[in-house]
Amino acid sequence: MNDTLTLWLEIIFWFALFIVFYTYLGYGIVLYILVKLKELFVKPVRYSLPSADGELPEVTLFITAFNEEDVVDEKMENSLELDYPADKLHIVWVTDGSNDGTNERLQTRWAGKATVYFQPLRQGKTAAMTRGMALVDTPLVVFTDANTMVNREAIREIVLAFQNPKVGCVAGEKRIAVQTKDGAAAGGEGIYWKYESTLKALDARLYSAVGAAGELFAVRRKLFEAMEPDTLLDDFILSLRITMKGYTIAYCTNAYAIESGSADMREEEKRKVRIAAGGLQSIWRLRPLLNPFRYGVLSFQYTSHRVLRWSVTPFLLFALLPLNVAILLLGGSPVFYGVLLGLQVLFYILGYWGYYLSTKQIKNKLLFIPYYFLFMNVNVLKGIRYLRKKKGSGAWEKAKRAEK
Repeated sequence: MNDTLTLWLEIIFWFALFIVFYTYLGYGIVLYILVKLKELFVKPVRYSLPSADGELPEVTLFITAFNEEDVVDEKMENSLELDYPADKLHIVWVTDGSNDGTNERLQTRWAGKATVYFQPLRQGKTAAMTRGMALVDTPLVVFTDANTMVNREAIREIVLAFQNPKVGCVAGEKRIAVQTKDGAAAGGEGIYWKYESTLKALDARLYSAVGAAGELFAVRRKLFEAMEPDTLLDDFILSLRITMKGYTIAYCTNAYAIESGSADMREEEKRKVRIAAGGLQSIWRLRPLLNPFRYGVLSFQYTSHRVLRWSVTPFLLFALLPLNVAILLLGGSPVFYGVLLGLQVLFYILGYWGYYLSTKQIKNKLLFIPYYFLFMNVNVLKGIRYLRKKKGSGAWEKAKRAEK
């Protein structure tokens, strides 16, 4: 009886370990190999912009903002410095619900430079996007957050990506500005996004990037469709619904948005919990994408890169330790499983040590990885409660960013 139980526990343990490894490292390895194999036979097509600026398409720079008085001036200065013909670039702010000085600032200092749409009722970012997009008529729309700064060449690079008629959405790169004085939140977030950017670039080279980040992404206006008002990850849902229509998401590393990391780990937790909750919500709303017979490679990418992270993998990760202990107690190899248990315990100790140092605002890159890794997975579990609590609401509390 014990032998049978031990065998089953070992099978579950190794299955869980495989899924955890595949989710965070294995998929990246498989993806890299598939991309290299593909590019042996299919060479990337090079596109170019029209030679004359007069032939460039009109673009709307769409900024959804709630109480962003502190960054309005910097964002407008950044937007007006973008390398794109002024008569072709239209700056639109949707500031629904803002009750600070955001609207006054835009309508006085920046009068004539931007169009502002405002209503007193705050319904959340998704509702504001839907309302604003009904008033936009340019063929291309670039979404960007008020607190992120975009590189000068970003719009041209995004328009260049749209020269491929198969591209329905362009995801820009998100970069975290980590200052010397910043703590673990900014450092951990920066490391995470560097890894994410590598995966996104490989995803796009294989077939399509899997989603876009709201800091900077663009869509063809005709492909925009209104989302449910309580949508938590509007950028992700919108971009993947475009892929479900047969288009792809291009990943543009030459168009990037820079923002400060979270002020501290408590603020970063707010973000991660909301993103995890939005991920679970997205899995349900995008469930047709789980069908590989209908969506092929895209379904494989979506499941491997996103679904596993937001669903089963965190549970399997935290099940590994008790499973390891149970196998040892039931007579599993004391040397082999003992070493595995020791490695797991060491990983948790390093993670806790990283947590302790973060409370003291002490940075240690070696300890960032286990700490931030455990931190992300714990917040996936917390996201379940958040989703229940926020059901029916698209409004959420902003996480504070580190000061520049």
